[in-house]
Amino acid sequence: MTSPDDRASLLRHDRRFFDALVAADLATLDALLADDFLLVGVGDGAVATRADLLGLMAAGTLRFPAIHSYPDEAVVRRAGDVGIVVGRTGMDFTGPDGTTFTAGSRYTHVFAATPGAGWRLLSAQGTEIKPAA
Repeated sequence: MTSPDDRASLLRHDRRFFDALVAADLATLDALLADDFLLVGVGDGAVATRADLLGLMAAGTLRFPAIHSYPDEAVVRRAGDVGIVVGRTGMDFTGPDGTTFTAGSRYTHVFAATPGAGWRLLSAQGTEIKPAA
């Protein structure tokens, strides 16, 4: 069972990631993302490395005007030095081609506890929640 402290800590780091994306805060992203971080995109399933994400953010070609999360709904688990957050978001983002999107998603974030650096985000995977027909 995940302790309340682990849940709170992992949700804080989860929120830090979203806030850093919205603010285009490269310093926070640099500190939070593991060296071998991978992101699987919500809209197209494309895989981006840490360098890809930071490069797109630095160039301003990938922007996140708003990300709303629902931490009360999140499922948070810890297994040893790994923390997993499964949650839900509503996002507005602008892709490298200038296309804007609004999407609801379920996501899985995988964190690793690292000595001296705390929780670092290893992987982020989003799946779009399609509106009911």
